[in-house]
Amino acid sequence: MPLLEPTPKALRPASRPAGPAHDRVPDRQAKGTPEPLRSELTALLGADKVLTKISDLVRYASDASPYRFVPQVVVVAQDIDDVSAVLSYAHGRSREVVFRAAGTSLNGQAQGEDILVDVRKHWAGVEVIGDGEQARIAPGTTVLRANATLSRHGRVLGPDPASAIACTIGGVVANNASGMTAGTTRNSYRTVASLTFVLPTGTVVDTAEPDADEQLAHAEPDLCEGLLTIRREIEADEELTARIRAKYEIKNTNGYRLDAFLDGATPVEILRGLMVGSEGTFGFISEVVFDTLPLDRKVTTALLFFPSLPAAAAAVPLFNEAGAPAVELMDGNTLRASTSVAGVPADWARLPKSTAALLVEFRAPDEARQEAYEAAAAKVVDGLELVAPVDSVTNAFTRDAKTIGAYWKARKAFVTAVGGSRPSGTTLITEDFAVPPSRLADACEALLELQTRHGFDAAVAGHAAHGNLHFLLAFDAGLPADVERYAAFMDEFCKLTVERFDGSLKAEHATGRNIAPFLELEWGPKATELMWRTKQVIDPDGVLAPRIVLDRDPKAHLRGLKTIPKVELIADPCIECGFCEPTCPSGDLTTTPRQRIVLRREMMRQTPGSPVEDGLVEAYGYDAVDTCAGDSTCKLACPVGIDTGALMKDFRRARHSPREEKVAAFTARNFKAVEAAARLAVAAADRINDRLLTTVTRTARKAVRPDLVPEWLPDIPGAAARKLPRTTRVGASAVYYPACVNRIFASPGDRSLPEAVAAVSTRAGRPVWIPDDVSGTCCATIWHSKGYDEGNTVMANRIVEAAWGWTAGGRLPLVVDASSCTLGIAHEVVPYLTADNRQLHRQLNVVDSLVWAADELLPHLTVHRTVGSAVLHPTCSMSHLGDEAQLRAVAEACADEVVVPDDAGCCAFAGDRGMLHKELTESATRKEAAEVTARAFDAHLSANRMCEVGMDHATGRAYYSVLLELERATRP
Repeated sequence: MPLLEPTPKALRPASRPAGPAHDRVPDRQAKGTPEPLRSELTALLGADKVLTKISDLVRYASDASPYRFVPQVVVVAQDIDDVSAVLSYAHGRSREVVFRAAGTSLNGQAQGEDILVDVRKHWAGVEVIGDGEQARIAPGTTVLRANATLSRHGRVLGPDPASAIACTIGGVVANNASGMTAGTTRNSYRTVASLTFVLPTGTVVDTAEPDADEQLAHAEPDLCEGLLTIRREIEADEELTARIRAKYEIKNTNGYRLDAFLDGATPVEILRGLMVGSEGTFGFISEVVFDTLPLDRKVTTALLFFPSLPAAAAAVPLFNEAGAPAVELMDGNTLRASTSVAGVPADWARLPKSTAALLVEFRAPDEARQEAYEAAAAKVVDGLELVAPVDSVTNAFTRDAKTIGAYWKARKAFVTAVGGSRPSGTTLITEDFAVPPSRLADACEALLELQTRHGFDAAVAGHAAHGNLHFLLAFDAGLPADVERYAAFMDEFCKLTVERFDGSLKAEHATGRNIAPFLELEWGPKATELMWRTKQVIDPDGVLAPRIVLDRDPKAHLRGLKTIPKVELIADPCIECGFCEPTCPSGDLTTTPRQRIVLRREMMRQTPGSPVEDGLVEAYGYDAVDTCAGDSTCKLACPVGIDTGALMKDFRRARHSPREEKVAAFTARNFKAVEAAARLAVAAADRINDRLLTTVTRTARKAVRPDLVPEWLPDIPGAAARKLPRTTRVGASAVYYPACVNRIFASPGDRSLPEAVAAVSTRAGRPVWIPDDVSGTCCATIWHSKGYDEGNTVMANRIVEAAWGWTAGGRLPLVVDASSCTLGIAHEVVPYLTADNRQLHRQLNVVDSLVWAADELLPHLTVHRTVGSAVLHPTCSMSHLGDEAQLRAVAEACADEVVVPDDAGCCAFAGDRGMLHKELTESATRKEAAEVTARAFDAHLSANRMCEVGMDHATGRAYYSVLLELERATRP
């Protein structure tokens, strides 16, 4: 046993509800995937593609919906051959298959009870066709990622869902998700040029192939004839044809796209339409070619406040007529809850409950058109009775990008911000429906009355320009009375929408499990039966996603509702939306932030010491705690700011033995000697064979603990100079604090980073002073990231006391040359300071060296030489600090071309975590490294030494600080 082996018991819940939850995973599933399913799929696909542990099954059991179904097995498909093999296997054994990518669907579409196939990890990529008029996109690509590539060509996708940061193209097409501006003309059904998909039989269809119909007729003759038969029946029924056309005059994703039979003349054309919005029940979409749209960059936006929701709804048609592509509605509850989102005015919390707002946006290709839109908008506003209940309300149109961004951030956070503020322990239901836009005001009044009568707190927002409203319901799925209340509401809501407004029960979220029982209510028996026949024609054996679109059980929407047991306070608001997942460095290796919380909640559902809990706890140490980079970028992506990284650090601390804490505190108290020893060790390592060092450190890891002893990696930088450059305090414009990592490890090139910063600052007439006693101090991140509270406290107070003295009580700025250290000193040390030192800390002005260079040095420097091209690696700390723009500004002064990879993200090296678990950095940097190595660059720049080391190993290219390049570029 390792010397400092952690105690797994520390990860068991310290407290939990009085009894086990009714929806807990039963003990019989504790061993994971049963036989022969486990061995058969492993033999078919390989062990690396088949996830069978109970912890794997549980983490895939939840998505953004209120439902939870535990799969029997999870397959991580790598290519179409894998998908076809799984479908063939399922056919031969009467099994069921569900495909899952982002898991952001709100109605349980990404959940299955048998074989669940992950089509996110290996299914990302964007190929721009021509000048951007079209794009070929893999289904695991997020909308945000696709648009990042298209924006360079002045193009954008039509669908623009609020979950663009996380939702993937496959899910967007499969659900016909639309969003803020897509309406009925820019959605997937209207903008998909062609699809490649795999039918339930394994047949692959590329609708762009000239002979696609001939190939399909040869492979699937019965399917082709069945589709044409249904088409003929629909065309022969004038009343039904008219009804179908009328249903799609407003947004509608409930059921199958029956208009595909009217819009397509051949089986392949019909299938192309049917696949859109089919929710994975007809096949797997492996590739999408979109017709893209112009990206109008001239934007004018206003957030207009009204005394009531009906008053706001009544104004919507006026802005539609004025040409606004986006008119978004938010009620008072939504506005107040969004104050949990950074950048939203705090005084919105004091808005009267009856207040509502419209977010109105005009987009134009040029200045002239923008001015015309603004004139039309002003005329509309002149006729409105607006209110300004709090000081931040302006009711004015603006072109300011920062203000506009804050408005949209508040709007897009509707589900998560409102859901995050719900009562602890409650399940969240998100519904969306559509009515003719002219009936929107009436629908708002009726919905509010219905919610109030059933005891639900109203929360309403929506794409008002298209008559599309969204609302939330929170209830306790563990209480039968609450479930009955939800059921009664749904019965009345569905009848109201259909019978009073002739609306769509699902406007853009697709049918899913919670509306499937009400499909016939909206469509009638004739059209609904045609949908059942269509499913029978395409998937006669019922292999794909049963009960997700079609279900004859009138209570199907009440099956599988998940309880939400209380967990640690920092994570308890999580509604499992998945917005955090694309930013997580460990997402393709072990678990994501959402999955870490999902696993924790299942532990809470269990009886203490149950076989399921044992299995979850056993896996949680490595899968959740050890492989969390602790970068907290999940907090930035989460609309309610949940910091799962901080939770994992808490768990690391809980697992520490008293011996570990004492050792950590000892290193903090004696860090001057530790620092010197580390520098000597690195210098000695330069003269020792890399293979020997790797062997020695691996042996030490086994003896002590893998999560404490780093593994030596080839090409680790050499030792820094023992002495820092000489500077003087007299006349200094700032105090320069070289981070300990830059005092231990050398910089590449002919000058060290401290030498470069000192030189370029003097050159700009802003000289800096390096104190003589920086040795032995640190930003405390070393201890903070590992959860060592005592050591963290020692060093946090030491650095603040020293910095206060160096800066003469804060009169000079403290410039820090590593972004993670800047973040540590500026923010992360605060909770560990004494009351007196918190007062000192408030007087400090901690400045990242990037900000110092961009704002204070660049205006006074002359660039004498540049490199041709530079690729940047913005670090996660820069994201927290908001310094990415300064990184780019400094780089643009030094290079003719500057590129930030579309897939740039946290490298997960995280100080030494990339040496503790090198597989973490390898996984986290895979996509970014592929972009970087796809072409040659003259410089590879960042601003954090260990992140640069991580990227060195990921790409085989030499990364170094952008400040070194700035010094070289401005050197006379």
